[in-house]
Amino acid sequence: MSGAPRSFPVPRLAGIYAIVDASLPVLPETLLEQLLAGGIKLVQYRNKSGVDRSRVRAMHALTQRSGAVLIVNDDLEAALEADGLHAGQEDLSAHDVVAVRARLGSRILGISCGTAAEARAAVEAGADYLGVGPFTATATKLDAGPPLGESGVRDVVAASAVPVAAIGGIGLANLAGVARTGAAMAAIVSALGLAADPAAAAREFTVRWNELRP
Repeated sequence: MSGAPRSFPVPRLAGIYAIVDASLPVLPETLLEQLLAGGIKLVQYRNKSGVDRSRVRAMHALTQRSGAVLIVNDDLEAALEADGLHAGQEDLSAHDVVAVRARLGSRILGISCGTAAEARAAVEAGADYLGVGPFTATATKLDAGPPLGESGVRDVVAASAVPVAAIGGIGLANLAGVARTGAAMAAIVSALGLAADPAAAAREFTVRWNELRP
């Protein structure tokens, strides 16, 4: 197995979960540094065009120095250079989940779900957390499907024995709605990545979330 498992205890899977998407108009490392400066402790790197493992290693070095967690979207081999993997339903069959869980070892496995049935199956297969959405309409993931809203996310949260990260179109204006679902995490892309000052935005989101979900 390449890479090394995380060398520090994983923080509670809760709070603001920042997604550094390669499509954003800023270098991933630059954005990551700003988000970490703003107090973010959970980060996902997402590049639908292909993940550069050397970039993952550089980003992981930054998160390790800050005591933060770096999850890689979709690419298992690259995820072995970080703290875990996030995969969609379309990327994993029941057999694949077992194999992926074994390869990851102590690293984190997150799986996208949209229904209570998918949530139960993912947890049984070994998911450490679930990504659930879209919460509302989003322009950053064109194949995200129809919005689930508060009630849809709440249904998955109720069926899940592991923490849930709500995702999709989340900003300060609807953060309270996310908190009402019982989700442990609010996953945010554009409202952080396109902010004029990502560090300040990260601090604002973190403070607000901690007020809503102390």
